[in-house]
Amino acid sequence: MSMLIYLIPVALFLGALALLAFLWALRSGQYEDLDGAAERVLLDDEDEPQTPAKR
Repeated sequence: MSMLIYLIPVALFLGALALLAFLWALRSGQYEDLDGAAERVLLDDEDEPQTPAKR
């Protein structure tokens, strides 16, 4: 029972830390373009010249 004295504040601190990290990610724009990265993988970069493979 005495462990609850330590565990409850630690759990509250970790929960607050996770909430702050989530709010920071929202403010920094991490969730703005969720589909862009997934589509960018499939598209070819036409701006970069093709280099021949080295042997």
